[in-house]
Amino acid sequence: MVETTGRRERKKAQTRQALADAALRLFSERGFDDVGVREVAEAADVSLSTLFKHFPSKEALVFDLDADVESALVTAVRDRAPGQSVLHALRDHMVHTRTVVRTDDPTFVLVESTPALRDYARRMWSRHEKTLAATLAEATGLAPDAPAVTGLARFALEAPGLARASEDPARTMRDLFALLEHGWATTPLVRQEDDAGQGG
Repeated sequence: MVETTGRRERKKAQTRQALADAALRLFSERGFDDVGVREVAEAADVSLSTLFKHFPSKEALVFDLDADVESALVTAVRDRAPGQSVLHALRDHMVHTRTVVRTDDPTFVLVESTPALRDYARRMWSRHEKTLAATLAEATGLAPDAPAVTGLARFALEAPGLARASEDPARTMRDLFALLEHGWATTPLVRQEDDAGQGG
């Protein structure tokens, strides 16, 4: 029974990978909007119904590792180094995983060049907020709906989008988390503005 189950799971994984590979190849060659899901199914030699058993939408074909992404977020908080704060654990995780501009990665290029996929990626990334907030609550002893917990989860997930748009994503990510840690009044520009106001 165990062997049969294992074989079945391997078959599912192989089918899922074949679909993801076919989708990426076709989308990269012809553009996301010009390829239908039926063509992807045919390229992977499976039925359309099988495709939808593995992927609920056309966009989902491009994002095969969403569960792994959420698991990594949870692990970054739960398995942080002794004495490390949850804020610093999240900052380090985001710097290491969300600031590398992978211009040679076909998936990255496809997503960045396709508005529908960029929007979908943002929605998928934001879906991790609830799980991240629950993990932060568990780690800090705060209630899952405490503003400190829900706020940190929301801000942490928004930070990568801001960082990747800058010239130095890793530095920008650290600056954003420093803002979360120390507050608006400690940023250099705000201090300059305050000094100028007091001087006037």
